Amino acid sequence: MLAKMTIKNQITLPKTVVTRFAGVDYFDVTTNGECIVLRPLQESRADEVRQRLAQLGIDEGDSRAAVSWARRRR
Repeated sequence: MLAKMTIKNQITLPKTVVTRFAGVDYFDVTTNGECIVLRPLQESRADEVRQRLAQLGIDEGDSRAAVSWARRRR
């Protein structure tokens, strides 16, 4: 299977892959050597997302600032 990256850094996953993860909207993206690893995040993994944000040093204030910045740019 092949996936092509667009000029906007977007990748469309092959349908055979996507159908295995029905209902998944978000993936945790990491690298493993020269590989890109996508791990599905589901609603039941909210604590995992919070932990990852904490590891990255992202807090609620950062989220608010990002939303404000995004809304200004329109």
